[in-house]
Amino acid sequence: MAGERRVLTLGGKGSSLSSASVFEFATANPPQILKIDPSALARLSSSPSGHKLKSPASPFKLQLTVPDYLTTEEARASFLLLLNKLLLGGSASPSAASQLSDVLNNDAQTFTLDLEFDRQGDVDLLRNCWPDIAVSAIFALLDYTASSLSTVADAVAALSCEASKTDTTTAFNFFTDSGDGFSDKDRASVASDFKVLLNGSKMRGNTQCDLVFDIPRTHGRLRSLCKSIHSSTRVELNSIPLVHGGASKDLTGLCSSLAFALQSLGEGSWQRAKLCLDNLVKDNLFPNLAESFNAGCPNLDKLEDSIMSFDAFKKEKSYIKSLHEAYCLSEAVRKILSWEATISFISLEGSELIKVEEIVADGAGAKPDKKKDKKKKALGKGTTVLMQFIKDRLQSVISNIDASALPEKVSNGFLSFLDLKDASFDQLLQKVKEVVDSNESRRLPKIPKGTRDFAKEQMAVREKAFSIIANVFKRHGAMALDTPVFELRETLTGKYGEDSKLIYDLADQGGELCSLRYDLTVPFARFVAMNGITSFRRYQMAKVYRRDNPSKGRYREFYQCDFDIAGDGTIGADFEVVKILTELLDELNIGEYEIKLNHRKLLDGMLDICGVPSHKFRTVCSSIDKLDKQTFEQIKKELIDEKGLDTETVEKIGSFVNLRGHPIELLSELKKEGSKFLTNDSSKQALNDLDKLFQALDKARCVHKVVLDLSLARGLDYYTGVIYEAVFKGATQVGSIAAGGRYDNLIGMFGTKSVAAIGVSLGIERVFTIMEQNQKDELLRASETQVLVSILGDDLSLAAELVSMCWDAKLKAEFLVNKRLSKHFDRAKEFGIPWIVMVGEQEITKGVVKLKNKDAQVEKEVPTSDFVDELVRLINTSQS
Repeated sequence: MAGERRVLTLGGKGSSLSSASVFEFATANPPQILKIDPSALARLSSSPSGHKLKSPASPFKLQLTVPDYLTTEEARASFLLLLNKLLLGGSASPSAASQLSDVLNNDAQTFTLDLEFDRQGDVDLLRNCWPDIAVSAIFALLDYTASSLSTVADAVAALSCEASKTDTTTAFNFFTDSGDGFSDKDRASVASDFKVLLNGSKMRGNTQCDLVFDIPRTHGRLRSLCKSIHSSTRVELNSIPLVHGGASKDLTGLCSSLAFALQSLGEGSWQRAKLCLDNLVKDNLFPNLAESFNAGCPNLDKLEDSIMSFDAFKKEKSYIKSLHEAYCLSEAVRKILSWEATISFISLEGSELIKVEEIVADGAGAKPDKKKDKKKKALGKGTTVLMQFIKDRLQSVISNIDASALPEKVSNGFLSFLDLKDASFDQLLQKVKEVVDSNESRRLPKIPKGTRDFAKEQMAVREKAFSIIANVFKRHGAMALDTPVFELRETLTGKYGEDSKLIYDLADQGGELCSLRYDLTVPFARFVAMNGITSFRRYQMAKVYRRDNPSKGRYREFYQCDFDIAGDGTIGADFEVVKILTELLDELNIGEYEIKLNHRKLLDGMLDICGVPSHKFRTVCSSIDKLDKQTFEQIKKELIDEKGLDTETVEKIGSFVNLRGHPIELLSELKKEGSKFLTNDSSKQALNDLDKLFQALDKARCVHKVVLDLSLARGLDYYTGVIYEAVFKGATQVGSIAAGGRYDNLIGMFGTKSVAAIGVSLGIERVFTIMEQNQKDELLRASETQVLVSILGDDLSLAAELVSMCWDAKLKAEFLVNKRLSKHFDRAKEFGIPWIVMVGEQEITKGVVKLKNKDAQVEKEVPTSDFVDELVRLINTSQS
């Protein structure tokens, strides 16, 4: 019922304040009624020791004054929080609680109070805590404001994207939650919501715009901050102890990131509004709109001034002023969003709202193109619902008005509509949430965590990488092999040590227990053993699966690219595989990397020297293998608490695993007279192997890319000799990008004779991440199409004849039959097709085709019978 006053009760069991309830109480019109729960009043009637007060009079007074620069809602929120704190702590006198309640219920506009307390200690404590309480209250208002604006800003930005006809597909498809730990979930969530709002929109253009591309980043950052700040606010509002402990400084520090995020939101909104405005000015339909925008919309300088004031007050430790500036900043952002909504609304619907006859009569502009207006109606399914909702709410102010009055009326309507204190704002907020939530059926289906889709541009990079890798493998005599994606479970078990828990087991089918392959090495060993092969160089590029919890750079389904040599137990095979790894990474051109290398027998000797029992070698190696992700202190705790080693043994291990350096130089140190490694048969053999390996790598001019690292353990059980792992050293953090080693006993585990083997596996997904980052600014065509046969008309048979002539000549060609010339050029531009064979009525009459290549500046007419030969000649000439 209109005008009905709601009730807020404080002090009851289970009652608590939230940012929303504080904002609603502080801004409600008519004001809410404040009540104190009887149980809280009962607590206040006793002293802290539980004895009844001897006199109702409270002898100690405290004068509290709200700074005059605070708004009414900031002052009301401060006193509300003060009362709540006193009630929760039970330290207020009944008279102080009554005074605060009266002030809040009477909607007083001046806030200077003389509160009465029973103890001087309460007075002193409250005097010190009052600034923290005021800061917490403003922080709550800001929390609610920012989170509300964050939701509405998505809807407003979606409308302005359509109004400006920019390319939204690229921007919002780029930010997806791949589940690999690299993606920002809030950015992905924003992008997902925009896909819902813009689903089915015909307003998307081909122009890529940074203002649109930045939306997921800007809005996602604000979402993330609002989540984190919201939890902190809830604690501050309802924590019982009233303690002076620097809450103001902490909250202002938290607010700093939020203030800059709000500034970014406002800047993006203002710039998108300006972009839409510039397009409207060109059409000259609404001549007063630019003037109204410049006069009524806060500009970027206003946002910068607010940020500078916020930061200056923060440095001065004037925390209440600092938070107040942030709250004022949020109000400026609200007004900017209102103007972005205004201009977008007028751009999308203005020509339908004004009287066309008046425009023409007044000479204000040309009559709108009806076809253009018809296209404007093809909004996204989500934005269509929102536009109708907005029109219904604004109908009273926009009906039957002329062009000159429309901007002012609409802007005033949106300023009211986007006023958080107005009931209409809450209706809009709920409508936006309803639209996004109710469109679940129209959302793009979500893929499982740890998996990825690859769009055409990404596939172009991927196929390029596969081609390079396959060529390197073939250069070294490898032959292709493919194995089933799942194996008998008995084939995989017992081969991976502690990592066996990550094998994907499948349900029993027909009496066979199967599992998805964990890697390509064990299936290769099974193939060699099953077929009695004693010598084989193979490569395989296929998907493997891990029942893992995806984190940064880790997937549950991913490709591995493997090269293996079976039947060669010499150091020569070790050398060649490491050399292949350097060739792969060099030719993929990913940037700087290093290959960490060790020897399993050197590790075994090291553990023996340290006093580790032989039956614990493998499990200790699994722990050491985590040193690239965890500190030695963490590993030390695991080795002692879980693996049962004593402290002295673990300290000895620590002294060895820190050794790393240039292969030849560190090896020389390890082989010096008196070295403990020379006293152990296992490590002594390893040092001799490594000596030969490093000499060969030195002659091959690639030893400088290798680092001898005694912390490298490779936790898999099947390794027996040299082990290695490649790590990318560039800015993109992806961890290990390739790994491998010698596994002489694995093939023999299948009950056949032992066959020596060594291999390397490239983690193509991580390499692909690096290549994608490196080539994001490089134009890489997703299609290899060379020729577009363009028929200007509807003659499919002619298109079939001409494109078949191209295909017969082994040209990569496509065809398009369309009467509109722009469609043909758009198709060629979108897919980067260099050559166009253009045929219209004029060309058909003359018996020719027109060959066009914009980049090569070629345009010539050629007889239809000869066009393929000429086209082949031109293509070969341009490629030479």
